[in-house]
Amino acid sequence: MNKVVVGLSGGVDSSVAAALLCNQGYEVAGLTLWLMKGKGQCCSEGMVDAAFICEQLGIPHHIVDSREVFQTYIVDFLVAGYSEGITPLPCSQCNKTVKFGPMLQYAQEKLGINKIATGHYARITYNQETGRYQLRRAVDLSKDQSYFLYDLPQELLAATIFPLGDKLKTETRKIAAEYSLKTASKPESMDLCLVESNGSMRAFLDKYITPQKGEIVDESGKVLGQHDGVHHYTIGQRRGLGIAAAEPLYVIGLDAVRNRVIVGTRDSANQTECTVQRVNWVSIAEPSAPIRAEVQIRYRSSATPVTVIPLGNSRVKLVFDEPEFSITPGQAAVWYDGDIVLGGGVIERGTGE
Repeated sequence: MNKVVVGLSGGVDSSVAAALLCNQGYEVAGLTLWLMKGKGQCCSEGMVDAAFICEQLGIPHHIVDSREVFQTYIVDFLVAGYSEGITPLPCSQCNKTVKFGPMLQYAQEKLGINKIATGHYARITYNQETGRYQLRRAVDLSKDQSYFLYDLPQELLAATIFPLGDKLKTETRKIAAEYSLKTASKPESMDLCLVESNGSMRAFLDKYITPQKGEIVDESGKVLGQHDGVHHYTIGQRRGLGIAAAEPLYVIGLDAVRNRVIVGTRDSANQTECTVQRVNWVSIAEPSAPIRAEVQIRYRSSATPVTVIPLGNSRVKLVFDEPEFSITPGQAAVWYDGDIVLGGGVIERGTGE
C-alpha cells in the first residue's frame, strides 16, 4: 500500500487532501508543524482541529515542534528585511525551508515514508523528455498557489502530491461536507499567519523593530512630511502617507540607512526592468540564452510578457514589454510558460525609466 504523510494545518484544504488520499487507498499519516504560539490558524487552534480530523479519518497524528526553525527562517528573516527597507515574501521561504523540506525529512527518518502531500492548489507533472518534474498552476486559477511554490527543488517536487490541484475551491468545500469533516465550514485564512496572530503586520514588526521617526521626501530630496518608521511602508503604497500633494503620490523608495521614505508620481513608480537573485529554475534547466515568458511580480498580479536574461550566479534580469508598477525588492518574481512554472526568484532591485 502507498504511504503518504499529509501536512495538516487544521484548515479545510489540508483536511480534504487527507480525506481524498485515504479514499484513494493511501496509508495516510497526519503531520502538523507547531510554528508559533498564539492564535494563528497554523498553531494552537489549528493543531486541535488537525488532531480532530485525524481522529475522524482514523489516521495517526504527529506534531513536530518547529518553533525555532520558524523563528530563524521566517521571523528573523522578515525583521531583517524590513529593517533594510525591503519587503520580504515569507510564504515561499516558509514552504521550502520550514514546511516541505522538514516534512519530508521527518517522514523519511521517523516514519519510513517517502511521499508528502499538502492542501496547496497547484499541480505537479513529469516531463519524460527532460527528466524533470514540472510545477503547474492549479485548475482553479483564483486559488492557484504556484507563485508561492517556485522555490521547491526537484527532489521535493518528486516526493510531493497536491490532491487539490485539479479541484475548484467550491468542490473542496463540497467534499468536506460530504465527508462531514469538522473543518467543512471553517473560515478561510485570509492573511499571513503572523498577521493573524499579531493583529497586523505593523503590530508584528513593532515587537522587533523600534519605530524611528524620519522624513518623507520627493525624488529631489524635498521634505514633504514625516513618517513613524521605514518598516511601516512598502513600494507602491499610496494610502496612509499623511501628506498633501497636487497629484497622488506613491512610495517609490525606502532608504533605511538615511531613514527616509521616498515618494513620487505613479509614472515614477513604473519600471522597465529589474534583477532577480536566488533563482530556482523549476520545470526547465537554466537556459544559456534569453527566453520569453510571462511573469508575476506579486501574488495577485496578472502575468505579463517578459524577456528573462540569465546572468549566472543564480541571477536573471527581467525586461518587461510594458513598464511594471511598484516592483518591490524582496518580493518574488515568478515566470511561466502558460501554466508551467519555469522559474522564480527574489526581486533584487528595479531599474528603468
